[in-house]
Amino acid sequence: MKTQKMVELSFSSNLKQYKMSDNTDTIFIIDDDLSVRRSLTLFLNSSGYNVESFSSSENYLERERYEGAGCLILDVNLEGKTGLELQDELKVNDSHLPIIFITGRGNIQMSVSTLKKGAVNFLEKPFKDEDLLQSVTEALTISRKLKSDKETSKTAHSLINKLTTRENEIFINLLTGMLNKQIASKLNIAEQTVKLHRIKIYEKLGVKSVTEIIRIAEQAGIKF
Repeated sequence: MKTQKMVELSFSSNLKQYKMSDNTDTIFIIDDDLSVRRSLTLFLNSSGYNVESFSSSENYLERERYEGAGCLILDVNLEGKTGLELQDELKVNDSHLPIIFITGRGNIQMSVSTLKKGAVNFLEKPFKDEDLLQSVTEALTISRKLKSDKETSKTAHSLINKLTTRENEIFINLLTGMLNKQIASKLNIAEQTVKLHRIKIYEKLGVKSVTEIIRIAEQAGIKF
């Protein structure tokens, strides 16, 4: 890790290579070394990023769940819950915040393991400013995509939840390509009833075709 003075001197030339972040993005630094937290915070603030820092995994987990775009810069060897253990916990909790691991005591096996679990990068201290900035840019791009996908899925679920039990039955059968008369026969109801329900389904979902219904189902993660 470079000294604060070196970071300041190299900032102006490095920053030109990277797009300034959306001011709503936040980078979370988790490292038990105060000097590292301060140095990274100064550098990333100067690069246009919002930053929050924590001395341990436990302190970070006490924070209210963050729903915006962002990423974690996470030290591997933390006291208490290690960075590797925190990665596993966040994965279980379906976090949309990618992780950039930093460490002074890493190895190839550890690096490969974290990357397989979805980490963006594994940087050994001292690392180059440009490597960190590149990793942050990549992590934020991934985070925004994950956040967008989650919001799209949530919207799709909310639309589908508007359907009545009967409408949902017809909705599921429409996904398989069944015709109105086939659905009517399967559910033992009149074909006209299926047509009326189908109109309601289209209205509630805001669609005009089965193709659009399939798209909403896919966004909601429905298997058919």
